[in-house]
Amino acid sequence: MVYTSLMVLIALLEYFWFGIQVGQARGRTGVAAPAMSGHPEFERYFRIHYNTLEQLLMLVPAAFIFANFVGDVWAAGIVLVFVIGRFIYATSYAKDPAKRGLGFALSAFPNLTLVLGSIVAIVIHLLHGGA
Repeated sequence: MVYTSLMVLIALLEYFWFGIQVGQARGRTGVAAPAMSGHPEFERYFRIHYNTLEQLLMLVPAAFIFANFVGDVWAAGIVLVFVIGRFIYATSYAKDPAKRGLGFALSAFPNLTLVLGSIVAIVIHLLHGGA
């Protein structure tokens, strides 16, 4: 699962970068820790970071399960779509939250694909005598 591992690590680095952007926005806007609100720009970056965490909770285990039961290259490709989607989501949301739809879809649908694909693959495996 080398390709899936690499892509998941890239997704985690992207998440780390979003965290750095939250800190930078905090500094630019004067929102001192531990405050979680106070300036629209800071709040947008915070939401980008937090929403990505919510998505990663699903992505990481689903990617490895999918890689195990369907295929490493397929899982890695789906995670790549997620990473691109998160980039589009972040850049769009930072400028105008109303424009985040494409980026959100390009990260939500890969998650759904990984989860549903894993379930189907596991059921098929069980029906063919796997344990």
